[in-house]
Amino acid sequence: MHTGWATPGNNEYTSAEVHRAARVASAAHGGQILCSEATALAVTTWSTDLVFAGAQGGRAGGRAVGATDVDFLDLGPFRLRGFDDAERLFQLVAPGLGRDFPRPRTPCAPAHNLPAPVTGFIGRQAELAELRDLVGKHRLVTVAGAGGGGKTRLALAAAEELLTAYPDGVWVVDLAAELPEAALAAAMGVRAEPARPLLDSIVERCGSGRTLIVLETCEARQPAARELVRRLLAGCRRLDVLATSRVPLGVPGELVWRIPSLAPADAFALLVARAEAARGGRPSGSDEAADLARIASKLDGVPLAIELAADRLRLLSPAQLAGRLDDPIAALDAGRLDSHRHGSLTGNLDWSYHGLSDPAAELLRRLAVFAGPVDLSTVEWSDVDAFGALSELADRSLVEVVAGSRYRMSGQVRAYAARRLTAAGEEPAARDRHVDWALHTLAGVAVDTDGQPRTVSLTELAPYVGEWQAALRWSATGGSVRAGLRLAGALDPWWREHGGTRDGRDLLFRLYGRAEDADIAPAELASAYLVHAGLADDRDERTRFLDRAESVAQDIGHPALLVRAQAGRRVSLVEAGRLPEAEQVCRDAITLAEQSGVPGAALPSVVTLAELLWRRDALDEAAELLGSARQLEAGRPEDRGTRTVDWLLGMVALRRRDLVAAHDHLVVALRSRLRHGFRGASADAVAAIAVRCAIGGDPVTAAVLFGGVESARGARRAGQFGGFWFAQQASLRRALGDAAFDAAYASGTEIGFGRAVATALAVEHPDLEHGSVRFAQTTG
Repeated sequence: MHTGWATPGNNEYTSAEVHRAARVASAAHGGQILCSEATALAVTTWSTDLVFAGAQGGRAGGRAVGATDVDFLDLGPFRLRGFDDAERLFQLVAPGLGRDFPRPRTPCAPAHNLPAPVTGFIGRQAELAELRDLVGKHRLVTVAGAGGGGKTRLALAAAEELLTAYPDGVWVVDLAAELPEAALAAAMGVRAEPARPLLDSIVERCGSGRTLIVLETCEARQPAARELVRRLLAGCRRLDVLATSRVPLGVPGELVWRIPSLAPADAFALLVARAEAARGGRPSGSDEAADLARIASKLDGVPLAIELAADRLRLLSPAQLAGRLDDPIAALDAGRLDSHRHGSLTGNLDWSYHGLSDPAAELLRRLAVFAGPVDLSTVEWSDVDAFGALSELADRSLVEVVAGSRYRMSGQVRAYAARRLTAAGEEPAARDRHVDWALHTLAGVAVDTDGQPRTVSLTELAPYVGEWQAALRWSATGGSVRAGLRLAGALDPWWREHGGTRDGRDLLFRLYGRAEDADIAPAELASAYLVHAGLADDRDERTRFLDRAESVAQDIGHPALLVRAQAGRRVSLVEAGRLPEAEQVCRDAITLAEQSGVPGAALPSVVTLAELLWRRDALDEAAELLGSARQLEAGRPEDRGTRTVDWLLGMVALRRRDLVAAHDHLVVALRSRLRHGFRGASADAVAAIAVRCAIGGDPVTAAVLFGGVESARGARRAGQFGGFWFAQQASLRRALGDAAFDAAYASGTEIGFGRAVATALAVEHPDLEHGSVRFAQTTG
């Protein structure tokens, strides 16, 4: 309706005001009465000259209207087709009339019901651009992903940027609350007609118009959503659908776009922004940045988890919260009363879990005991008929498919599934089965195809370490003690190289407490004591467990264990600077091993003795000792990967200034250490090659290599050679000058350890013309 002057003629009224009335009418939805500001003003002042037109395109006319039973809802200014000025529109509100309608259909404001965002859209600009480009190229795009992953927010942001591409409307429907047809009809202003299916009316309303339908939470009513999409796409040629769902719709022509986790930078930015809001606008301090980054990295880039974490920062410091996120369910859900799917991680995951079939739910619970990604064979270890259940979990985004055809659960899903596992009373059986799997994989890594022990390689251990540690924790608390002791022995070299010695000792302590009731063989227990002694930083603790191991070895008459226990005392003596005593302990252990017929057990003593001889320049004796140790090393799988004998022969050659021998031995040691994953030992080899360069007349490369070693030095104690490296660097500084040495050293630090290794391996083999001591003696 509109009020204005009109001229009668030829049985109709003409004027610009009649056209304005028609444009007001066309802006209305079915069942809606709109009027201009002039009409609203006229009614409120009891004017009786009205020009009006119905929403069905009726002709203008005039009659008296009373305003005592009507009201006007101000919708704001809109531009009408054919008019330059903005017209303020009002909706007539009266008993019997509908009240909730989409915004008026005006050309300069595309019809839509997109909600106004409450918070800013942070990050994901690349994903937004990609999704926006996909919509329109494909008639049905489904944004799929886990709950709380930001599917709806991203889809709405894309729809808002596409408004001008869909002049006939962008309509958003959340299927979690209503039936699809009813919800879409209400959004579009389509009224039910007698004896006609509502979907037919929706299809007619869309017609050939350029329309985008955004369907949220399709997994809530998947069959109905699938049928709605099929009918819309078949009946409306220019209509596109953008859906969000935890499960693909399964409609022909559907493009399933899996929403990725937030990039680390975006996750950090979102956390910082939401934390500031949660703290009443107080920005985070620079001293909190590291802990906020830790929080963001622990939440797998899941926006819901980040939002909940930001809310927790009202109560906890970032450092406190970061320390609690090993169990994100406990950290983020405790005390929350909102059970809505977006109100807590538990409510969010309940929404997905309750939609699973029984086999899929059972598999999800069983997979909770694994610490990291698993492959198909591992999944089938948990359940013979696991493939179909795994497919369902992947479709519902509870399991993510990662590179190498492996399957991963986020930390939140794993914590949730573990609670479900416990509640179902299945945890002991599932964890015992996981321990069996861990021992099975350990056998595959430790024994070659011909049944012979394999060289210990941290590179080969790496994929299993997390699982073995999880199995060991269960063994220490409620599982098999024997399995736990075996796993601890397998993890010993990893702990020594990568840290974790304290956790290793704690787990061993727990195993000892249950060993008496587990009928553990004395030799197994003595081996565990030796592992414990090797992990101990405290000398008293080390001595205590060496004493226990020696006592058991003597009682059962086990010479190899006895040699290892007695030789273990050399470590504390070296640390205390009691080198002559350490040397004697090594010699005694070597003699005992030879007399007992277990010479291989003395290899650690041989190595330490050679190092001590090297320190006091007894190079001939050291070289002779090491020459006889080659075969011992080759017979010990736990030692041959590090090629320590070659490494020490290279160090002896450096002292003799025999560059050819030094180069040969050190390169062999470095390649083996790299191949088997011993990063700290590799750093020592690179440092030795730096000394070889210095002796060979290339001080700049030597300084660069020393700088590159710095990034890996933390993995290994300086040990016997710390003073030697320091003296060599001091000599290089004097030769090059402070400025040149610092520049070369800094260059090595910047390139990192990987490129430093490549530089070391690229050092040219020394020519025989360099006057090698070894060859000079041969030809003299």
